[in-house]
Amino acid sequence: MSGRVRVGVLVSGNGTNLQALIDVSRAPDYPARITLVLSNNPAAYALERARQAQIPAVVVDQARFALREQLEQALLDALREHEVQLLCLAGFMRILSPGFLSSFGGPVLNIHPALLPSFPGLHAQRQALEHGVKISGCTVHLVDAGTDTGPIIVQAAVPVLPGDDEASLAARILREEHRIYPLAVRWVAEEAIGLRGRVVQLKGVPELSDHALRNPGKLVP
Repeated sequence: MSGRVRVGVLVSGNGTNLQALIDVSRAPDYPARITLVLSNNPAAYALERARQAQIPAVVVDQARFALREQLEQALLDALREHEVQLLCLAGFMRILSPGFLSSFGGPVLNIHPALLPSFPGLHAQRQALEHGVKISGCTVHLVDAGTDTGPIIVQAAVPVLPGDDEASLAARILREEHRIYPLAVRWVAEEAIGLRGRVVQLKGVPELSDHALRNPGKLVP
């Protein structure tokens, strides 16, 4: 991908991961810029975040479409109109069909609040607590036809503390989401990842370190 990669973000809710991407993309050396925010929920606060950042925000209200295919075609039409090259899901509460993914054609990323492949789908933090795990976290992965089954790009772990409830664990995980999503977008925009089977490999990127994870705007060895 040449130049700054044009990113579209699909949202359904508050949009804190969208905000993290907006903030890091303000850096002049960041290789991607958000050119479109799309929501299936007209009440999503993420749309206001986009407007405040002067990013085009489009609502494709799922209530207006009788068929999934119609909704997805409307999403595709908007993505093509804004020449989106890389698509990021940020709390988008719908599963995209294989037909959509094939038609879009570019990379599609998702952030999930668990250490996949454990606890896919909804209520991942609740699942973690119910299973009594001692470590939880979040995952950025490439989207495929399954539910949270695509190749893993990067993960961050957090401890599950005594007395944690769903809200406190979710808040701790969310801080890590805001760190690793911009990092994954950078790698994809710079074409720094490759696939060997299901395994994502970094190409020409400094050794992954704690410092790099904590400074996603610029990787430092």
